[in-house]
Order: sequence, then C-alpha cells, then structure tokens
Amino acid sequence: MTNCFKHHPVLLDEALNGLNIQAGGYYVDATFGRGGHAGMILQQLGSKGRLLAIDKDPEAIRMAHERFKAEQRFSVEQGSFVMLKALVQQRGWFGKVSGILLDLGVSSPQLDDASRGFSFRQNGPLDMRMDPATCVSAAQWLATAEEKEIARVLWEYGEERFSRRIARDIVAARTRTPLNSTAQLAKLIAESVPRREPGKDPATRSFQAIRIHLNQELEDLREVLPQASEVLAPGGRLAVISFHSLEDRIVKRFMREQARGDEFPPDLPVTQAQLRPRLRIVGKARQAGAAELAANPRARSAVLRVAERLA
Repeated sequence: MTNCFKHHPVLLDEALNGLNIQAGGYYVDATFGRGGHAGMILQQLGSKGRLLAIDKDPEAIRMAHERFKAEQRFSVEQGSFVMLKALVQQRGWFGKVSGILLDLGVSSPQLDDASRGFSFRQNGPLDMRMDPATCVSAAQWLATAEEKEIARVLWEYGEERFSRRIARDIVAARTRTPLNSTAQLAKLIAESVPRREPGKDPATRSFQAIRIHLNQELEDLREVLPQASEVLAPGGRLAVISFHSLEDRIVKRFMREQARGDEFPPDLPVTQAQLRPRLRIVGKARQAGAAELAANPRARSAVLRVAERLA
C-alpha cells in the first residue's frame, strides 16, 4: 500500500496563491496525487465551494475516497485529465470554473513504491503505468518495440544523447533474457552510456522517457490545455506545475499563444482587442525556494506557471 510513503506537495503556497481561491468557487485538481494541494484548496473553500479531483492512478483514487469520504464539497473521478471538459459539463460548471491545477509528472509515492516500477533506484517489476489496468507495461513494450521506436522515444521524451546505443543494447539483451525488472534495465543503461552527466544517474533520462511515452503524458497535456481555457470562468486561473523541460515548453507556448490572441498577417493593422486574447499570464514562472528544496530535493526541477482567463 502506498499510503505509508511520504508525499510533499510541491510549490504548495505558490500554487494556492496563483489560483487566487474564492470561497464559493468551483475548482478542479486534475492531478490529485495524494491530495496535498486538494486538502489545502478545500481548507480555503466555503460551504458553497466545490472541488473536483481527477487522477489516473487507482491508488490515488482509493486515497481520495479514504481521506475525503465525509467531505460533501469534494468529488473524484478516475481517468486522464483529458476528461476535464466532459466532467465539468456533467456538473454544469462549464464557463464557471474558478481554478484548475495541473501538477504534472509522477508523484513521490509512485516513485517510492518499488512495485510500481517507476524508479531505477530500487528494484521492482518493470511497469511504469499510472493506471495498471490500461496500456502495456514497460516490460511488455520493451519486449516488442522496434529498435528505431525505442531510440525515438528515448531521444524525443528523454533527450537522451545515447538513445540509439541504448536501444540497440536493449534489443540485443532481450534476445538473451526478458527485461522484467527495473534493476535489469538500469544496469543495461549504465553499461551502454559511455559518458555520465555529473550528479545524474545514467538511467534517469531513459526511465523518464519510457514513462512519459507509456502514459501519453505529453499528448494528454496538449489536449487538456485548450479544454482548461474553455471551461474557466472570466477571471478563473490555470496553474500548471511542470517537472520536465518538454512539459514546461508546451505550457509556456500555450499560455503565450493564448495571451497573444488570434494570428493576423503582420502587416494588417489590428488593435489588441481585435486579437481576442483568451488568457493573461500572471507573473513570472515560479520555482521552489531554498527552504522547500532543503525539505524536498525533488522540487528542484519544478516550475509553476499561472494564467488567468479573460472575459
């Protein structure tokens, strides 16, 4: 059971401030995790406020039911956050949502539970699925994927310089024995990489890339961002915490495009109002301070961006 693993909600105060919570507002925590952010949002809501939580992970859903079973202002749904628009419409919240939080990536309990197969630091089954009932495991994918496909995933989602070498060695190794454990894969990658980045395990990028690919994390992110812009009320806030440069790039580009508005030929004279911008970027990107990093080193790569829906 993962409830014995510690969870530190990242950029908690910054995210809550960014959401600018209104006591009677409707909020969506689209990545519930273990409820750190959700619990604090509920503390700031009044009796008429409501919070919807979404998560792929069945263990997160179990924890949500257990932790908030007596909370009438709270509801939870299992699935990808690409369900956002549909779930909001079901509740009659479309265009009325006061705030949406996306805390991307994998949670600390998922990393710390060896049985989930997310971490190269401890041995466990090579799984990496947010929802074990969907898609194939990392072991299943690595057993059948073509060498070019493995190399593409490692390069595209992990920015791994030695993606081709690692992919070649994976394909060669699986002809001798199945890759079923995280320790096997981590050892193979360590032996494949000729040069190591200081302070970084050689398996870091590859494990990250395989996880992102299996769980369609970037595809889901690209799909949910326009939905968030649609369902927010005027003045509603979108707060996104990213842990990976690829995620942050997608979020940054989306918010900038929405803040810029419609595209017109560069020589066509139009006013700012005619561009119809949909979002306003709120402040600069925020990162964890020294105190948070000392308590939770995993926050070192976290970046929070906030945007507000215009009328």
